[in-house]
Amino acid sequence: MSTTTESPAPVARRRTYSRRASLVVLCAGTLMTILDGTIVTVAMPAIQSDLGFSAPGLAWVVNAYLIPFGGLLLLAGRLGDLIGRKRMFTAGLAVFTAASVLCGAADDPAVLIAARAVQGVGGAMTSAVVLGMLVALFPEGRERAGAIALFSAVGAAGGALGTFLGGALTQTLGWHWIFLINLPIGVVALVAAVRVLAPDRPDAAAGSARGADHLGAALVTGALMLTVYVIVGSGERSTNRTLLLSAVASTLLTAFVLRQARAARPLLRLGLFRSRLLSGANAVQVLMIATMYGFQFIGALYLQRVLGYGELATGLAFLPAPVAIGVLMLGLSARVVDRFGAHRVLLSGLSLIVAGMALLGRAPVDGAYPTDVLPPMLLVAAGFAAAMPALTGLAMTGARQEDAGLASGLFNTTQVVGGSLGLAVLTVLASRRTDGMLADGAEVLSATAGGYQLAFRVAAVIATGALGLAAVTLGARRRGRSA
Repeated sequence: MSTTTESPAPVARRRTYSRRASLVVLCAGTLMTILDGTIVTVAMPAIQSDLGFSAPGLAWVVNAYLIPFGGLLLLAGRLGDLIGRKRMFTAGLAVFTAASVLCGAADDPAVLIAARAVQGVGGAMTSAVVLGMLVALFPEGRERAGAIALFSAVGAAGGALGTFLGGALTQTLGWHWIFLINLPIGVVALVAAVRVLAPDRPDAAAGSARGADHLGAALVTGALMLTVYVIVGSGERSTNRTLLLSAVASTLLTAFVLRQARAARPLLRLGLFRSRLLSGANAVQVLMIATMYGFQFIGALYLQRVLGYGELATGLAFLPAPVAIGVLMLGLSARVVDRFGAHRVLLSGLSLIVAGMALLGRAPVDGAYPTDVLPPMLLVAAGFAAAMPALTGLAMTGARQEDAGLASGLFNTTQVVGGSLGLAVLTVLASRRTDGMLADGAEVLSATAGGYQLAFRVAAVIATGALGLAAVTLGARRRGRSA
């Protein structure tokens, strides 16, 4: 009786194909959720006109998605460790896709806002575990750097592409299609995820989901959701109410920390923050993403309200950014990080972002896109293409394998908090600067441009803070070529 042993080469090829297919599925799910965070912004006037939203109520088309998304990331990441990340990812895709259909079919403001909230829940479930699954697929070396570069490119390009796709779909098919387009994408991604992604083993040491710290989950979810709520609505309510809500959020967060220090099976191991890489990378990310949100949203407003661009023209004007990010991340990022180290690449990228935002701070009222917008836009895009994969690699290197899902959820949480904080601060500063100039007798166009210039300059200062923090917290020790 003879047996045939398969040679190692075909086995290795199948394993490589399986990992690459899994990476594509993870990136597709990520792209869908990230697109939905920005695709709606250009369609807001059409949604307001069609459904009869009030001006303050219209903001909740964005906020209703952002609050549960940011508030549930940490919980979803830990539950992914407990019940399996593939289960969490596929369940999130199903919830997000179903909610997208409800958004597209909405004929009433309340229905749309409720469906957007459910979308946020599905987006959190999907996004929270992606990085944990990715680092498990590519545990080390240049392969991990390349996978993180692709993941970061999809995320960065998706955010910028949302502006273009939102304008194109709204202008040609109607605003409903910015949501309905998720149905075929979501179904394909879900089927592929079930077939391609390998089942993962839950973290046995952490216990089961049934034995998880439910009180801690309630405390941290409430704290995070309230924090995001305070941030995104800071310009719409009184100072006293904002301070009160902030105090409540701080109390919930303090109670959560005390709970985690005493719980037998904590939701969040406080020892996770002993990692200087993980803690420092998350702190740097808050500042960097705050800057990037300012670049994207304030930049779009500058093009429309100062230079007079329409919806589709604004989307086309932003296209060079995702193209540059994709080309640089996929073509150079992994090799550059491998050669020069993540820390050096991160500092170089942040320096380019500072330079680009400083140049945008000089954008005049009679500016021209080829000279006043495109060059700094490409600087910011190149800087982000260098910085984001390096920062992601540093953050996930600082987490143990059994905490990968939690670290992924934490990293995504700081993205949402940083983006929300940056958007709130920069838009409020721009508005107040514009109002002050109008009160002093300036023309509307000049005052509007002046407000955006201030926002860009403050964003440059925030990026400078990220650069200094990265230099201090992430470069104190030598970590070899990978750091």
